[in-house]
Amino acid sequence: MDQRLLLTELTFKAIRSSGAGGQHVNKVSSKIELIFDLSSSAALSDTEKNYLRTKLKGKLTQSEKIILYCDHTRSQHKNKSIVTARFLSLIKAALKKPKKRKPTRPTKSSVEKRLESKQKHALKKRRRQKPQNE
Repeated sequence: MDQRLLLTELTFKAIRSSGAGGQHVNKVSSKIELIFDLSSSAALSDTEKNYLRTKLKGKLTQSEKIILYCDHTRSQHKNKSIVTARFLSLIKAALKKPKKRKPTRPTKSSVEKRLESKQKHALKKRRRQKPQNE
């Protein structure tokens, strides 16, 4: 994954931010919408694209686009940098392959401890029962 090439494929759109803010909010488009088209990306290989399709299934639109929004600050430039950083961390986290688990066995002492506690518990239950007269 080439990060610089990936950044050139991003499309940004400025939108008017919702919520309170007085007269200023009605004049300025400070909310940023980031759009990334996964299917037409040249920065990612086919295997990376397939991996991202499975990992980011809930974040993709039907036309395989990732759309992120940011309206945290009143500054359009700060919102743009925030949403770009969020996008890059999302892609890096999705492409990170999980460590393979090494199967381990329980230690001898832990097995003995477990069996001993089971015996104590069973004895406690047996003592609660009524005695059997024969």
